[in-house]
Amino acid sequence: MSNDQRIFLSSPHMSGNEQKYIKEAFDLNWIAPLGNNVDGLEKQLAQYNSVNGAAVFTSGTAAIHLALKLLNVTKGDKVFCSSLTFVASANPILYEDATPILIDSEPDTWNMSPKALKRALVEAKNEGHLPKAVIVVNLYGQSAKMDELLEICETFNVPIIEDAAESLGSTYKGQKSGTFGKFGVFSFNGNKIITTSGGGALVSNDTDALEKARFLSTQARDKAIHYQHSQVGYNYRMSNIVAGVGRGQMEVLDERITQRRSVFDRYYQALNGIEGIAFQPELDNSFSNRWLTALTIDVEATGVSKEEIIKELGEHNIEARPAWKPMHLQPLFKGVKYYSHDENISISDYLFEYGLCLPSGSNMSGVDQEKVIYHILKTLEKGKSNVLLHT
Repeated sequence: MSNDQRIFLSSPHMSGNEQKYIKEAFDLNWIAPLGNNVDGLEKQLAQYNSVNGAAVFTSGTAAIHLALKLLNVTKGDKVFCSSLTFVASANPILYEDATPILIDSEPDTWNMSPKALKRALVEAKNEGHLPKAVIVVNLYGQSAKMDELLEICETFNVPIIEDAAESLGSTYKGQKSGTFGKFGVFSFNGNKIITTSGGGALVSNDTDALEKARFLSTQARDKAIHYQHSQVGYNYRMSNIVAGVGRGQMEVLDERITQRRSVFDRYYQALNGIEGIAFQPELDNSFSNRWLTALTIDVEATGVSKEEIIKELGEHNIEARPAWKPMHLQPLFKGVKYYSHDENISISDYLFEYGLCLPSGSNMSGVDQEKVIYHILKTLEKGKSNVLLHT
């Protein structure tokens, strides 16, 4: 890669087989929603994740919205959601005029804190208004502590929607991410581990619910020769062309995971052990797809802030990003109730303040990654001088 070409955080990586499925759609003249590719992608997703069924839509956001509809979330209902996430996890709660309650992360996975969740559910039960659902997000490819979260939610009889938008192919105790809750959600956005350019999926063992999701996603058209509609529907169904891209991408998913983990390993070998740098942990008995390599930079120990590293990389045409800004700090969710990991400790605030995501594409060359590492080490070397001056 030449010096003037940008190194992206996570760019699409085609397999070469996508065109075969797209051509098939054109040859059959099935370019609208429905068709061989849609059916084929749903079967691939169900088989890969060892679940009874899958349904594909225009986005992961649409899949979350439909999951909420399937759980009968309506105006005034509560829905708990991980705070440290992209806004797409929480926005569908607002679509239904429901009330979001935000739950902090814990340090072992950076995902939903069982301790905070239990405290929130106990309080909700005492108030006589338990949530209709809990949306658990698996951040940057790492699964949450699903055993603990499931046990807590089962105690209160509250279903889980597992937002596995970033963790397709990851596992927790040998089981695929996204298959623990009542519904699991995947994203095929352009920056995800595999992409359809834009798209998402809902997976579940409840095939009747998935069939209802398909019905709602195609404008909720009743079975009649004329156009008849008895309830609100949505234009959420994935197109047969886009699904063709997904079929080609699914064929190389495991290869892409291996490549992302190799990218993580190179960063880890170069930067682990430097005082003040800590990588997102991989929980025992779990396997992260390492969609993004994420770490924290302690400014006091390194003399460097994450912003300085982002600036240095940006000046050399390298994209890096802070960790997600938690929902409870977003203007959109101002005043929303938030339960921190401990009464006085908010893990997601810490991760936002110090968290950094590095370029992690499966199509990164070794030269590209060495360039990233070089500029990080260069910035840290400057920071070391600052630390020495203040000691």
